[in-house]
Amino acid sequence: MPGPQLTCSQAALDYQRSWTKSLRARLTDGAAYGFVNADTPHEIFHAHDIPLVVNQWWSSVIAAKQLSGYYLNRAAEMGFHDSLAKYSALPLIARLENDPSMQPWGGLPDPAFLCARQSADDHGQIFKLWAEQTGADLWLLHAPSPPRNQTGWWDNLRDRWEDCHGFARLDLMQAQLEQMVSRLEQLTGRPFDRDRFGKLMASINEQEYIFQDVSRLIANAPRLPIRISEQIPNVMIPQWHRGSEFALNHARRFHAEISRRIEQNQAVCEQEQIRMMWIGAGLWFDTDFYSDFETEFGAVFAWSMYLPFAADGYIRHYHGDWMRTLAARILSMNEQLHQPPWASEWLVKQARDYRIDLAVILVPENDRPSGYGTRFIASDLRAAGLPVIELQADMVDSRRWDGKKARAKLAKTLRQMINQPQQNRLTGQSDSSLI
Repeated sequence: MPGPQLTCSQAALDYQRSWTKSLRARLTDGAAYGFVNADTPHEIFHAHDIPLVVNQWWSSVIAAKQLSGYYLNRAAEMGFHDSLAKYSALPLIARLENDPSMQPWGGLPDPAFLCARQSADDHGQIFKLWAEQTGADLWLLHAPSPPRNQTGWWDNLRDRWEDCHGFARLDLMQAQLEQMVSRLEQLTGRPFDRDRFGKLMASINEQEYIFQDVSRLIANAPRLPIRISEQIPNVMIPQWHRGSEFALNHARRFHAEISRRIEQNQAVCEQEQIRMMWIGAGLWFDTDFYSDFETEFGAVFAWSMYLPFAADGYIRHYHGDWMRTLAARILSMNEQLHQPPWASEWLVKQARDYRIDLAVILVPENDRPSGYGTRFIASDLRAAGLPVIELQADMVDSRRWDGKKARAKLAKTLRQMINQPQQNRLTGQSDSSLI
């Protein structure tokens, strides 16, 4: 066992609880806030000191409190079809159901504005309905398709984003971001501080480079030093507050503690035999799943998207205009995480870097970008020589999750891998860890 939880893990949770308490107090006092999707330009809002509630974060809070089944059943009673993208729609259902006694925090007050990037067909419709219910200002960002697929985007987009994205897409996104700034100035009566915004953007790059180093430390460690269930809060909590003094200092603490744990040869599983990667959003209502295969099989989940994507998805170097740099950051997040060949090429590289033996993919069929893209991702991973297990489930819909069946399916494959060691085709070397 790797010993007690990292001290920075508790520090991250303590900070988030304190922030949550202060946010609740601000909202109770009537502060104007935004309800926004995860792939929208939070940096603009943070630089303008606007409180945010992130749709997918709020959805995961609802699921973690075991309320998703209740709300999704209510959605059916309201007449919604069952093919909703539940990760994005769950908070809307809770708002429409409108029973504060059931909701976390006793529910949310109505936001001043709503912001979504139309990276899926239903995102715009979800936010339009929310705006109709609350009277909140609605800000929808376009998500035009890239002119061509990008090979090696994780390196190229850091500097060559003008060439990779194309001028027309960047011009459109930058214009929309500037419109958002104007609307924020009208909403708050305060001018947007571009110097503060630039410092925040530079600090974010510094933060993400630290996370890049942490990812490489974990990938290269002889044995896994930290479970992904502990990795995720150490990355995602600072990411929600990215560029802040807390976030940058926390990234440094996380790096120091991971380095120390590796130097001391501490490991999640002393008899580690198999490294797995979890592809998809977190299984928020059953996070114990990630550690349930260590004792019997020596199998660890070494990889999830949150840590490596912090660097590859966010680092954009300054080329004279921070607003255009931000446009370059958010233009292709959906392609990078979900769409082939962008996502699959990156995942094959990550599997090689982390010495992965088995990929486990969450397939949320009704969450269309990630649900449909996984079919191509699985095919490309298999073509690269990596065994793949697909679990048909949703990240927040506990009704569709048969934990016992999923565990048995994965255990069967792990047992076969241990009993029938084979060459690791990702590296082209004999995999003695499976003997």
